[in-house]
Amino acid sequence: MKTAVVYYSLDGNCALVADEIKSQLNADLIRLYTKDEKKRSMIGNLFWGGGMVFFKKKPPLKPYNFNPAAYDLVIFGAPVWAGSPAPPLNTLISETGVKGKKTAVFVCHGGGKGKALEKLKAILGENEIISETEFKDPIKDNIDEIRKKVEEWVKGFKG
Repeated sequence: MKTAVVYYSLDGNCALVADEIKSQLNADLIRLYTKDEKKRSMIGNLFWGGGMVFFKKKPPLKPYNFNPAAYDLVIFGAPVWAGSPAPPLNTLISETGVKGKKTAVFVCHGGGKGKALEKLKAILGENEIISETEFKDPIKDNIDEIRKKVEEWVKGFKG
């Protein structure tokens, strides 16, 4: 099964998880970057990200290479911002018009996923969501624990 892991990561948490999923599924890895990659303080990031969520903005992305039609399974991952998936993922989903795909979703958060998984699944509306999960503070966790959690999660849809 040809698989892609498409994700956004601001502070490395989702990148760590996505890389582990890639390794276990031999998947292609597509990391999204916003055109605005300014370094901000933690408070600055909260206002920047929270503002995008609150105002339902879709930030412009740097060029990426992703064609959903080339994959049997697409795994989407995003950090949780203000109880929602980070807006850069919304941009990609609307730009590529992902529809009719088998998908799985994950979110990374520092203490609460809110309704991020439900919102991400709603954005992916016309797709078959086969699995979902969350990771709390992956960078702070033991890498062996992350590998084990990813392994357990992907076992359900490994092709």
